[in-house]
Amino acid sequence: MERELKILTFGAPVLREKATPVEDINGALKETIEKMADLMYKVKGLGLAANQVGIPKRFFIMDISQREGRPLLEVYINPVILSAEGVTEYEEGCLSIPGYYAKVERFARLFVKAYDLEGREFERELTGLHAIAFQHEFDHLEGVLFVDRLSPLKKTLFQKWWKKHAPTK
Repeated sequence: MERELKILTFGAPVLREKATPVEDINGALKETIEKMADLMYKVKGLGLAANQVGIPKRFFIMDISQREGRPLLEVYINPVILSAEGVTEYEEGCLSIPGYYAKVERFARLFVKAYDLEGREFERELTGLHAIAFQHEFDHLEGVLFVDRLSPLKKTLFQKWWKKHAPTK
């Protein structure tokens, strides 16, 4: 029986796990990524990391072009940040913390390396929302959520907000 993917929310232990590398880019992985993309588009997310759907492996998808009505799915398998520079701030949200948004400081420009669905290594320069979304998803693979990047006061405010707004199981 096929397992339906669902987005896990704040408090799920797998969201705090450091994901392990993908060993084999195969049909099962491609099928999982396809399901993740369907789910991400359905809920109108910009990105989705594997551990957000309960898979503690180092891959994520993102698509910031869909906002302009021209979807372009990007797949990052075993991603690495080669270098980062500059600083930017953006109001982020997360599919695993529905309804909560806060400004987060990120690098403005990244040089990254990863593998695509065909197992080919690629390098890319990312700027703007592209760089922000990559860092957000990359953090997931490290077991880090965007709320971890908030000031101590804002973290306390988030905890209070979450107690009030957390989805019931």
